Amino acid sequence: MEGITYQLILSAVIFVGAYALIIWDKIDRTIVALTGATLMIVLRIVDQESAFGYIDFNTIGLLISMMIIVMVIKRTGLFEFLAVRTVKAAKGEPIVILILLSLITGFVSAFLDNVTTILLILPITLSVAKDLKVNPVPFIISSVFASNVGGTGTLIGDPPNIMIGSAVGLTFMDFLRNLGVIIFPLLFLTTFVFALLYRKQLFTTDECKAKVMAVDEKECIKNIGLLRKSLAVLALTVVGFILHGMLHYESATIALVGAVILLFLSGEHIEGILKEVEWKTIFFFGGLFVMVGGIQETGIIKMIAEGVLGLTHGDIVMTTLAILWVSAIASAFVDNIPFVATMIPMIKDMGDLSGMPLEPLWWALALGACLGGNGTIIGASANVVATGMAEEAGYKITFGQYFKLAFPTMILTIVICTVYVYFAYLV
Repeated sequence: MEGITYQLILSAVIFVGAYALIIWDKIDRTIVALTGATLMIVLRIVDQESAFGYIDFNTIGLLISMMIIVMVIKRTGLFEFLAVRTVKAAKGEPIVILILLSLITGFVSAFLDNVTTILLILPITLSVAKDLKVNPVPFIISSVFASNVGGTGTLIGDPPNIMIGSAVGLTFMDFLRNLGVIIFPLLFLTTFVFALLYRKQLFTTDECKAKVMAVDEKECIKNIGLLRKSLAVLALTVVGFILHGMLHYESATIALVGAVILLFLSGEHIEGILKEVEWKTIFFFGGLFVMVGGIQETGIIKMIAEGVLGLTHGDIVMTTLAILWVSAIASAFVDNIPFVATMIPMIKDMGDLSGMPLEPLWWALALGACLGGNGTIIGASANVVATGMAEEAGYKITFGQYFKLAFPTMILTIVICTVYVYFAYLV
């Protein structure tokens, strides 16, 4: 017992210390995550084999594969084309562009995973900001938030939904009927909130507007042959994501097939493509997964889950709302994948013991875990990828800068979901 207690405290100290350093933002977060992961292994909190087992290679494989596809598409000039079209549709008004980009991101994320959507949308965002000479950070933060909100609405939009659907046997339409009804109104609401928050920061000159409006977007396309090949492969990859349950392949496998086919068809030098992959982000995820694995190994995540279920004494209303809120707060600071993986068997066991209906609990878990990821810069995969790409482009988004706007907005979404879950399932 003493050994377990010691390991538990040690893992908690490493985890909290690493998060404190990430929030402090004076040391590169990838170095912090890798240091924390190394300490978990060196101090024997988790052995090396188990540590690597905690790394979600489906997420890592999906990220790398989609980054490769995006880097090939980037060479066609498509992102510049779409950027000019977006600016023209908004008549050059930055606040209208923010609204358009957020809504497009949210809707696309419902039918494509949110990380892939961010990989596709962010180059457009950066191109728009460059053309209008405005700070892209408001566009990036609002689009990231929208991607997590939109991804919550369907089975394939966010990894926790895929896990819950697989474990319980819920279909794409089950998620759309039960979560889409609240998620899409939330997408419009949160987009309006960010437009309101950033309304005084987004402005450009008439000269910049006129310059972009005068651009012929068709001239942005550099390689029409490669564009056709890229769009065909991307379309097939998206179809693969939608049908992955029927095909019995993981999303990373489908993305990898798409990346390999596109590399083969493009004729591009693979060295140049691989150099542009966000390796810092990939290694950050690896370190984070190992650290979370450490606190999972010592039982901290399970203790939190059991504590929540124990406090509610089997009351369906209290249990459902507790799962919603704890999932949201925990997922803002701990990756939602291991949290959901721990909660799924706990909820099943509780149903067997108490006989309570579990449907409200599954929807509460999905809403809390997916929306809670919006709370911090490291709460969801899309957040980490977006901030990594932004930093690579020269725009650093700090933990505090993101937190002070996103966390209160995330809490607003959970308050609204509390009302929805209560009246939809508990009355």
